[in-house]
Amino acid sequence: MLKNSDAQFGLVAMLFHWVTAIVVLGLFAVGWWMVELNYYSEWYRTAPHWHKSTGLLLAALVILRLLWKLIDTKPKALGQPWEQKAASIAHALLYILMLAIFFSGYLISTADGRGIDIFDWLTVPSLGELFEDQEDIAGLVHEYLAYALISLVVLHALAALKHHFIDKDETLRRMTRLK
Repeated sequence: MLKNSDAQFGLVAMLFHWVTAIVVLGLFAVGWWMVELNYYSEWYRTAPHWHKSTGLLLAALVILRLLWKLIDTKPKALGQPWEQKAASIAHALLYILMLAIFFSGYLISTADGRGIDIFDWLTVPSLGELFEDQEDIAGLVHEYLAYALISLVVLHALAALKHHFIDKDETLRRMTRLK
């Protein structure tokens, strides 16, 4: 089943979820690693290129995912009312943080007026420097938001595991298997 039902996530939603999760974790790991690279490292230019390209592709995927959520059925929420409210807030924050990270990454990369090449397929144009010290300020925002996002991702995963192992409900199973 491609689309969601009242009780189950569909294949499209599952693919959006798991690809996003894997790419977010990968981008965080690469970002954490690459800030330590020096000019003489063989990865000094390659790692940022891959990080930016993958980040922009993820931004497109997240926008598609949000559009899909608008047209697809939402499975019935499980858990206590307070858990449902917390999950709703957490999901909204996940999207807000990702979009803000994409935007801050764009501001870092385009502050010098150059566009961002996506795997040499196409170039996203630059708006140039929009404010003084744009690269540094956007860099700090990008870093702090990335830490906030990864913290929320960990909390999200722990909540899913709690539902699976303690509550023994279908929360995790609905996102990991098709019925």
